[in-house]
Amino acid sequence: MRLHRLAVTAFGPFGTTQDIDFDALSSAGLFLLHGPTGAGKTSVLDAVCYALYGAVPGARQSPGTSLRSDHAPVDVPTEVRLELTVGGRRLEITRRPAQPRPKRKGSGFTTEKAQSGLREHRPDKGWQPLSRSHQEIGEEITQLVGMSREQFCQVVLLPQGDFARFLRADAEARGKLLGRLFDTRRFAAVEERLAELRRTAEAQVRAGDERIVGTAQRIAQAAGPVAGTPLPDTRPGEPGLADGVLEWAATARSGARERLDIAASALTMAETRRAAALGDLDRARELAALQQRHEETLRRSAAVEARRPGHEENRDRLARARKADLVAPALDLRDEAERAYHAALA
Repeated sequence: MRLHRLAVTAFGPFGTTQDIDFDALSSAGLFLLHGPTGAGKTSVLDAVCYALYGAVPGARQSPGTSLRSDHAPVDVPTEVRLELTVGGRRLEITRRPAQPRPKRKGSGFTTEKAQSGLREHRPDKGWQPLSRSHQEIGEEITQLVGMSREQFCQVVLLPQGDFARFLRADAEARGKLLGRLFDTRRFAAVEERLAELRRTAEAQVRAGDERIVGTAQRIAQAAGPVAGTPLPDTRPGEPGLADGVLEWAATARSGARERLDIAASALTMAETRRAAALGDLDRARELAALQQRHEETLRRSAAVEARRPGHEENRDRLARARKADLVAPALDLRDEAERAYHAALA
């Protein structure tokens, strides 16, 4: 936005028309508005704000105050006309507040309603009227400037009293003053939201760290004395806990893998010795069985030897019985002949 010309009439301390050529002032790129107290420096800025938004900053727009100059003749109306370029468009805004004026007929005064006018300068047609509606002009200017009156007053028209207070204030007071001037509530809300997210993230990190520590403690408990190095003494939520636990776990895993390889080698050797022992056991069992059979054979042989005399006697009796068996028929015939003889004799 660039200001070109401001004309104020019967406004604030200015009883007559004052015309300010901003193009001439800003030809060097920067100008200073200065003067003694009460000269109307703030009123110039108030006039700019009034032309743009139909109201002046802060308490100067409070009820009971008037924008009309007490030094102006009664027949001179209060008016502010501002010519500016904003959004690539050259506009002229004219505003008149509600004010008393002499009656056209008779004596006394009547209150004239507030008036507003908006014109746009076009290279081919010159000045063209756009609107005389307060609402339409306000919406158009707010859209082109991109700020409301409150934002414009807080960002562009920094009150000089507050600025001097700001220069003399300490850090805490400056923060409060800047918060009041520039309405930092949205930033405070963002800061609070970020702090809430930070607290949530810290709680999540602390919960994750506690799970990590719990898992590491279970690993250390399962590993026992062979775990090697002790757990890191970092508490949940402190930086570096996860890295420390991961490093400890990597060391413990390396040691466990080494001990696993040693145990696997010992297991292989034990299995080899077990297989050899099983072979020895089988051979010992076979030898024991043979020895038992040998002992049984010896026992049976001794028993046979012990029964040898009886066996010899029985064999002799058997031989005699076989010989006797050969003469048994003749003896039977003899017995039968003897019975027949006795029968014949009888």
